[in-house]
Amino acid sequence: MLAELKLRVLAAAGDVAMEAGARDVGAWLAHQTRADSSTARAEARLAQALDRRWTAVAAGMADGTVSAEQARVIVAGLDNLPDRVGTEVIAKAEEQLVDYARDYRPSELRRLARHILDVVAPEIAEAEAAKRLEAEEQRAREKTRLSLRPVGDGTTRLSGIIPDEAAARLRTYLEAFTSPRKANDAPTGEEDRIPYPRKLGRAFCALIEHLNPRKLPAHGGDASTVMVTITEESLIKRLATGGLIDADLSAGDNLSAEAIGRLACTAGIIPVVLGGKGEILDLGRTRRLFSPAQRKAMALRDKTCRGEGCTVPAPWCEAHHLKPWSQGGKTDIADGILGCPHHHHLLHDPNYTHEILPNGDIRFHRRR
Repeated sequence: MLAELKLRVLAAAGDVAMEAGARDVGAWLAHQTRADSSTARAEARLAQALDRRWTAVAAGMADGTVSAEQARVIVAGLDNLPDRVGTEVIAKAEEQLVDYARDYRPSELRRLARHILDVVAPEIAEAEAAKRLEAEEQRAREKTRLSLRPVGDGTTRLSGIIPDEAAARLRTYLEAFTSPRKANDAPTGEEDRIPYPRKLGRAFCALIEHLNPRKLPAHGGDASTVMVTITEESLIKRLATGGLIDADLSAGDNLSAEAIGRLACTAGIIPVVLGGKGEILDLGRTRRLFSPAQRKAMALRDKTCRGEGCTVPAPWCEAHHLKPWSQGGKTDIADGILGCPHHHHLLHDPNYTHEILPNGDIRFHRRR
């Protein structure tokens, strides 16, 4: 009730703001109350809306049945109704939402407001919902943005806005990579303590590594491929770095030899091996990646990730060369095993050594 009284006074404060030389009522309120201008202007807009149009909402606040937060949600929902539904339908919607405020919290009212036409005008609700969704999807396409900004410490900040349906698909794909690590019979380890946002980040990286370059759009008449330059000595000795060559990245953006070797197992990577004077010694091999048939055979043989005690099922695993392909390893079943993204990273991590157990599993040891 006090909030309604304050808003009513605010709606009538235009002359006071003008006398003080303020730009508008919101600016005057922000100055007088030391509030943020955005918050004060939102208060002023709500006050004007209740005073000029949504009188039933204001009455609900005055008698104590509608809170200030509920009023904001109701007004936002009513403002989203198109004028073509008619003033009578809009008035019914306002009355119904004010009545709902007796029993529902703001978050619940927000959902009810989106579907209020189903209650007050069911004969036009479906058609209006279709138009609303079409408009929302169009706005989502127009607002879609994605930016990648290198931070300079080996990471890149990714931010953006994408349509809800694309986000839902992405979330489903990412959870497919994280869900195996939540199995009830999985051994307790580091994975159980990793914050979920970090899991999603790692899952996003794993998803990128699983993309099939042959199914991506062609660049310049050829399949999308990332080329990496590295010296023969560095590749063999796992030393130094290699340069990443991409349309969006200069050759100066480097990766470690370990990262290049790991990417070569799953991604569309062509290692450009350079000799002592920089001449090209090797531009990839014709059979670097395991074929679908070979992966099926390894899945039938291994059943799960071959990391000792790991229960991640074979469909979520990546094929790995026991003898690195970059060091002459062969792309055949005998030289390949399946590893989940976590253990596949460990196989290429210089901080770990590993041994093959008699049953074919891999046991890892952290270097001291």
